[in-house]
Amino acid sequence: MTGKDMGADIAPIGNSPVVILVRPQLADNIGSVARAMANGGLFHLRLVAPRDGWPQDRAWRMASGADRILDAVTVHETIAEAVADLHHVAATCPRPRHIIKPILTARGAASELRSITGRGLRCGILFGPERAGLENDDMAEADMLVRYPLNPAFMSLNLSQAVMVMAYEWWMAVEESSPRTLMTNETRVATKGELENFLGHLTRELDDCGFLRNLPKRPGMVRNIRHLFQRGEVTEQELRTLHGVITELARGRNGRVVG
Repeated sequence: MTGKDMGADIAPIGNSPVVILVRPQLADNIGSVARAMANGGLFHLRLVAPRDGWPQDRAWRMASGADRILDAVTVHETIAEAVADLHHVAATCPRPRHIIKPILTARGAASELRSITGRGLRCGILFGPERAGLENDDMAEADMLVRYPLNPAFMSLNLSQAVMVMAYEWWMAVEESSPRTLMTNETRVATKGELENFLGHLTRELDDCGFLRNLPKRPGMVRNIRHLFQRGEVTEQELRTLHGVITELARGRNGRVVG
């Protein structure tokens, strides 16, 4: 079975930006770009003057199932031809020089592109060759430049990584998932009532065993215990387990024979 036979059922999602690879050099990188695009919900891929021509079987082998993106690739001789049907074009650039254009971060560009596509306009993002990136003449075709704010001492990205950053920001621009969730599986977060019931159980047993016998320090010790359990999202299952632990400890203490 070939890579083309194993592709996932990937389809365009809304009016998404076109990814345009300018003079890409390796089929492996084109395949990796398709994989990165699929992760971020991008679908349309165009190649400008690929060094080794197109198609190249190695691209499908590197796409990890993003075959429909590669199947739909179009090839163009020039950037002007590749962007002719678009309304706005962004260009990625590590070190823009002698160019007067808006420069956005990947996050800022994703927000801008979402706004553009939301108005029914079509847009694209230019990515340069692996070795040297886009030239000034290439960037002259773009309305805006995109620069990633990375470690200034080391800003080296390969082609698929550069596309992945933009694909991620494009996706996250409308992602509604909470930035933090608690995986509870079959249980749930305990209510304050359930937590209060457990803390009462714990405090009674700590009194009975003598742990809280220092009366002047008792209020502070009880508060510290309460803070420990109140600051986290303790689950109902965890409380049931702790109830059992306390009950067994109390049973063992009461049944212990002192010699």
